Amino acid sequence: MYTPEERVRRDSSKWTLVQGLLAPVQFLIFGVSLYLVLDYLNTGRNYEWAVWSVVVKTMALYTIMITGAIWEKVVFGQYLFHESFFWEDVFSMLVIVLHSLYLFGLFTGIADEGVLFATALAAYLAYVINAAQFIWKLRQARLSAPAVVQPVAADDSADAPLAIARAA
Repeated sequence: MYTPEERVRRDSSKWTLVQGLLAPVQFLIFGVSLYLVLDYLNTGRNYEWAVWSVVVKTMALYTIMITGAIWEKVVFGQYLFHESFFWEDVFSMLVIVLHSLYLFGLFTGIADEGVLFATALAAYLAYVINAAQFIWKLRQARLSAPAVVQPVAADDSADAPLAIARAA
């Protein structure tokens, strides 16, 4: 997935940390918003909270997409659609389109609440699928990472296989 040079750029980039922090924050925002939307749909209460929670989720999405594109530029030399993350980026575009349609419908007033919340739920389903893609990719990257062999002191030579196994 990563060349040795890409791995070094990935590991030394501040954007890797930014992505690592933004992803769980966005997921937390998603969870709260999903709860508020479903609660509104079930009870009819807290319409404003539900509506604006989707707006906040969308802003978090835009933020992580912009910083993610910068991360791809730093690591791979192009902003999006590098072969290593091509399909994740393609699906991310669907997620962005659905969230943007929600905002368009909300701020232009052309969509009633049923359409708005159906769009939000479709956007959230796409987001969950996209998040799963990235989690899978992260797992693949960890599994494909070269094993780090810890140096073993001369007097610990009997434990060498154990030390190597722990390092892997």
